[in-house]
Amino acid sequence: MQIGSVTTPFGRRPVTLALVKRQIETSKIKPGKTADKWKVFRDASEARELLGLQDRSLAVLDALLSFHPDTELRQDAQLIVFPSNTQLTLRAHGIAGATLRRHLALLVEAGLIVRKDSANGKRYARKDKAGAIDSAFGFDLSPLLMRTDELAMMAQQVVADRFALRRAKENLTICRRDVRKLISAAIEEGASGNWGNIEETYIGLVGRIPRVPTLSDVNSILDEMELLLQEAVNILEMQQKDENNSTNGDQSERHIQNSNTESINELEPSSENEQGAKAVDDDRPKREPVRNFPLGMVMRACPEIAIYGPGGTIGSWREMMGAAVVVRSMLGVSPSAYQEACEVMGPESAATAIACILERAGHINSPGGYLRDLTRKAARGEFSLGPALMALLRVDGDSNRRTG
Repeated sequence: MQIGSVTTPFGRRPVTLALVKRQIETSKIKPGKTADKWKVFRDASEARELLGLQDRSLAVLDALLSFHPDTELRQDAQLIVFPSNTQLTLRAHGIAGATLRRHLALLVEAGLIVRKDSANGKRYARKDKAGAIDSAFGFDLSPLLMRTDELAMMAQQVVADRFALRRAKENLTICRRDVRKLISAAIEEGASGNWGNIEETYIGLVGRIPRVPTLSDVNSILDEMELLLQEAVNILEMQQKDENNSTNGDQSERHIQNSNTESINELEPSSENEQGAKAVDDDRPKREPVRNFPLGMVMRACPEIAIYGPGGTIGSWREMMGAAVVVRSMLGVSPSAYQEACEVMGPESAATAIACILERAGHINSPGGYLRDLTRKAARGEFSLGPALMALLRVDGDSNRRTG
């Protein structure tokens, strides 16, 4: 196999250090290594976007592989093909000469082939007395054999990303539908709440969806859309609870009026431990726990807290809560204030609140007082982490767009 020597391109084509590196690496292919050339081609086709290739590039690569006589690429075999441009044009479905040269250069740049040029730039082979090829000048396919495992992994990653993108798009479509219909129903039926602002936020999110979105684009907008959906559902749930409480109050009042005609003593239990007192306690509204949001979403909204995790990263709620304790002390939040927040909100939500405060530390004069205020609102059922996370995600998205 003719590998191991570093050659430079013929004519005006420059040599690069990357080209030299690839030629050196091809000399280190594991002895006895083989690969099905069409399997390698399919993997390269699947990974073409990662490799920076176009469909025409693949047509040229297909043509080059067709000039290799064996189905397998073998380490101990001749892997240099030497077709003329005319022959390549015919097998690449009539591609124009200038286009052919451009895509050959792309294949070289992508590290899938290496040029082995002769003294005059012609492609040919010399044979020995027995008729076997002694030396050849043309395109070396050794990089394909060397990168078989890498190309297979790249192809698998592309397939996995494509599946994840399709799934994320489906989830975003469903979430958009739910938000849109809830907003329409609430406005048409006169539900209380600032539905105009919610609709404006919804329109802004939809307007941010790129024409050709990436997985990161879709996930970012999906996070915010899910938060918006949760806020819409929370408003409707609160309204339903208010209506139920109002209905229960009316029913209780009617029940008391009717009972007055029967016995006044029945409404006056002699002890708080008697059944009547328990009934009154049971009717009092119970505090709803603050909703926990996915850790990944929290970390996207509040990336600053990650440096306080073990090794500068946070991968679980346990690590998140440990980092929150460190940040709590750094921000000057008292242990009692944080403990109360954990009892009222739950430890995960309290840690999330600390992460949000850290992100906005420059705008908060007293983090401890701010946390106590959030805790009091949570105790009254008036606080949700959703708007805070959505605002931070929106700020991060705006910053990324300005940077890009």
